Amino acid sequence: MSSDTRQEFIAFAVQTGVLRFGEFVTKAGRTSPYFFNAGLFNDGASLGALAGFYAKTLRDSGVAFDMLFGPAYKGITLASATAVALAQQGHNVPFAFNRKEAKDHGEGGTLVGAKVAGRVVIIDDVISAGTSVRESVSLIRAAGATPCAVLIALDRMERGAKDGVMSTQSAVQAVEQEFGLPVISIANLNDLLTYLRTRADPALYKYQEAVENYRQQYGV
Repeated sequence: MSSDTRQEFIAFAVQTGVLRFGEFVTKAGRTSPYFFNAGLFNDGASLGALAGFYAKTLRDSGVAFDMLFGPAYKGITLASATAVALAQQGHNVPFAFNRKEAKDHGEGGTLVGAKVAGRVVIIDDVISAGTSVRESVSLIRAAGATPCAVLIALDRMERGAKDGVMSTQSAVQAVEQEFGLPVISIANLNDLLTYLRTRADPALYKYQEAVENYRQQYGV
């Protein structure tokens, strides 16, 4: 993924209000100067544009894959929209997703969509604790397929914490080490900082120092 495309994605996320600056409390209880909520890509135009970024990032990564998998719930929309974008780019692949609870009628089970087979890319918005990746890897392997990569929108490049002790790894690094899978992101915290330094609306310049300080304290 070129730096220009990464910057276009950050600008797009800011323009749509998906990436916001201010003071936000994270799940880890940290006060973050920025917040990324992919759930706010909630209309056809913004979701279609997001899917285009996912599709281009995946194809540019060089990862060989046979299908997409979206973990419930956000991943369902992301995987299906990315499959549409890939098809529009001439690369038609199947996709599947999971239910939170098994269905005991109709087709039954927890998996919906195409048969899970071959090399599977897991698509989600971000990786916080890695829980949805763990569940997805288990489901994919149980189906006899092979998880081959994880594709996310934004890598916060932030160290995790457990029982009050800060890890030396980010959630992304932990997932890569635990499963031996590459985690591909459309953009990361470095790209966000570059945007604030060089391309942001002047009204956003004031957040540059706060984001840099946050990275200094919690970043990898």
